[in-house]
Amino acid sequence: MFPTRITLRRAGVVAGLAAAGLLAAAGSAFAHVTVHPESYAKGATDGVLTFRVPNEEDTASTTKVQVFLPTDHPVLGVLVTPEEGWTAKVTTTKLKTPIRTDDGTITDAVSEITWSGGRIGHGEYEDFDVAFGQLPDSTDQLAFKTLQTYSDGKVVRWIETAAAGREEPENPAPTLKLTTAASVRSNAGQAVAASASDSTARGLGIAGMVVGVLGLGAAAFALVRTRSSRS
Repeated sequence: MFPTRITLRRAGVVAGLAAAGLLAAAGSAFAHVTVHPESYAKGATDGVLTFRVPNEEDTASTTKVQVFLPTDHPVLGVLVTPEEGWTAKVTTTKLKTPIRTDDGTITDAVSEITWSGGRIGHGEYEDFDVAFGQLPDSTDQLAFKTLQTYSDGKVVRWIETAAAGREEPENPAPTLKLTTAASVRSNAGQAVAASASDSTARGLGIAGMVVGVLGLGAAAFALVRTRSSRS
């Protein structure tokens, strides 16, 4: 009788640890600073990028967010949407190679946007919207390195980029994928579709984790019952 109880307890512990591990992995992914939508067509025009900043600290609030835009493949025509309680500072940089457009030659571009003055508390997030005139068509992705400053002075550096075929780094930079399309779709429709797809994928991922944990628990219980019957 006692061995069966011990085995059952061990099975419960294993299932519990598996559930905790899966949920922790999901939680850590959601704690990252991300950019939405996750992809745009190369050379897309007149769109919006949303930088989602969650607060991952229990005892401190996020008080400043710095997003660095690449200048080797610059984003043109950047405009910042006013966010209630936050002050935005936009920094421009002289481009090494001017870009020729139908409206003339562009010699500088936005290289940094800093939001400060607001607060993101524990269990909260803030969306920062940035409109653009045109995305580059000479690269497959854009990494927006980001610094997140907390009220206790801690600074989290979201600046790492994942190498092809390797696992996501601990502090990944928000990354926008640029895809090749036969024709550029409506940016508004593209943003809605990408957002819906992202939400659906995350929901299905969590559901799959829960089902997997339940299956593990059921298998462990069945094994215990089988051993008990044999005894």
